[in-house]
Amino acid sequence: MILASQESIREWTEKGVWGRKTLIDYFKENVAKMPDVLCLVDPPNKETLVGLTPERLTYRELDRAVDATAEGLIAKGIRKDDIIMVQLPNSWELAMLYLAITRAGGTISPMPMQWRQSELEFIAKITEARAIITVEEFGGFQHMEQARKIQSKSPSIKEIITLAEIREMSKGDVTGLLDKILIDANDVFTLCWSSGTEAEPKGCPLSHNNWIFLSSFCYETAPIKPGDNLITAGPLVNMASVGTVYIEWLVGGGKLALHHPFDGPTFIMQLMKEEINYTLLVPAIVNALLKHPKVDSFNLSKMRAITIGAAPPSLWSVEDMKRRWGIDFANIWGQNEGTANIAGPLDIPDLAMRIDHFPHYGKQGSKWQNVSSIRRHLQLKLLDPLTGKEITELGGVGELWYKGPNVIPGYFKRPDITKKAFDDQGFFNTGDLFQIKDNDFIGFFDRTKDIIIRGGFNISAQEVENMLLGNPKILDAAAIAIPDETLGEKVCVYIVPKGEEKIDLEEIKAFMKEKGIAVYKIPERLEIINAIPRNPVGKILKKVLREDIKKKLGM
Repeated sequence: MILASQESIREWTEKGVWGRKTLIDYFKENVAKMPDVLCLVDPPNKETLVGLTPERLTYRELDRAVDATAEGLIAKGIRKDDIIMVQLPNSWELAMLYLAITRAGGTISPMPMQWRQSELEFIAKITEARAIITVEEFGGFQHMEQARKIQSKSPSIKEIITLAEIREMSKGDVTGLLDKILIDANDVFTLCWSSGTEAEPKGCPLSHNNWIFLSSFCYETAPIKPGDNLITAGPLVNMASVGTVYIEWLVGGGKLALHHPFDGPTFIMQLMKEEINYTLLVPAIVNALLKHPKVDSFNLSKMRAITIGAAPPSLWSVEDMKRRWGIDFANIWGQNEGTANIAGPLDIPDLAMRIDHFPHYGKQGSKWQNVSSIRRHLQLKLLDPLTGKEITELGGVGELWYKGPNVIPGYFKRPDITKKAFDDQGFFNTGDLFQIKDNDFIGFFDRTKDIIIRGGFNISAQEVENMLLGNPKILDAAAIAIPDETLGEKVCVYIVPKGEEKIDLEEIKAFMKEKGIAVYKIPERLEIINAIPRNPVGKILKKVLREDIKKKLGM
């Protein structure tokens, strides 16, 4: 499935940043070079997750499982360009399916385990997915039952395939059938989903060439090396884990250890046991690691570096990591749309500067214009959200517009929001505010979208509000983020009850669960209010609500 325009393909190919090599080609090269080297490791708690013993696979074993599963999928009727919805916890089978579905000619569409019927129905409808791959049950929730409900409303879905069936497929015959399936480097490799200001998830199709460029960008700027031992700290379903760990593993080889769900003691144990060299973490996890009562006993001598994303890290944390274990870091920003920026030690040696400075790629007259054969193709500009004029003065703040061979060609089957997201020069509006810094740098300033980021997942405030307004007891509603030490943010809702109605938080939770919304989107704090503050055109004044909750929280 090629979604990039012929114009884009011609442009980036002529510039030498897109080629013919696919991620399957990279994987097969690694198999040939080191067939008996350990490459993929299950979470140690896999038995608790899905009732299966954790496994450790070599490149040869994984390669055979990939091809056998791909042939099994073809036997199930999967054909070129079919989209397969996959909802599995982190396990070797999920990591394998990215490759197997591609080998069968299909496209994987991975989704978080927390997503429920509301999200899955929308995705099934817009993608016309051919199949759903899922587990019977996970965390007390009946995923197979949910999949059957989705299938009953989605005529395109012909197959529901269980984890047990995938495991059986992986042991099947490999006949050479796959050699007849042609995979283009411009075919979509993943269809991940981003939740922002839109009520429904937005499909973000990224091709092999998009991902290969991103991995080259990461290898060039972050302190990661081919052959590193890597670990996923988050679910293998979006940019955070796929883009910063999984793709780098496919391209550069080494060992990939999986972790799920996040558990501090287990994660620390894996860092040491698996001799991890590199990963991505959020600031809250870094802080928790350094503040652990047994931190002095942690042997992280093999850990060379991490990237820190989702929010700027604190100076004390990166200094303490460096002091304790010699661990270096890169500051990373990115989105499921493929946009990314990395402030690494080679470009910004000073730790204090690196926590809030990013290269201003493409800036006229700057060193970033021709910094490398990869990064010279990135163009970033800041525009005033009101006037649309470019901001260039030191200290100026504007929306970041981004162009590069890593960016999606558009949102999947959503020309309406694609048109709003891109300008006529091909720049993508990230919706995030950045500030002009000294010496050709920019720094993250704030989010312009009304999203709430809980544990790495984006939550649309509009989606929460729209669902609550369907409750007969609720007259008006607004959702905002409140700080959380563990998850970063969580959902707080302001509710105006209808008439003399009474409603409490537990009733709201029950209502939303009944509607089939993802559990992480359910509010964790309720404020009853007489009227939602709005401006003259009816827009909710979120700033007023944020100030109100800060006072109530004593912040």
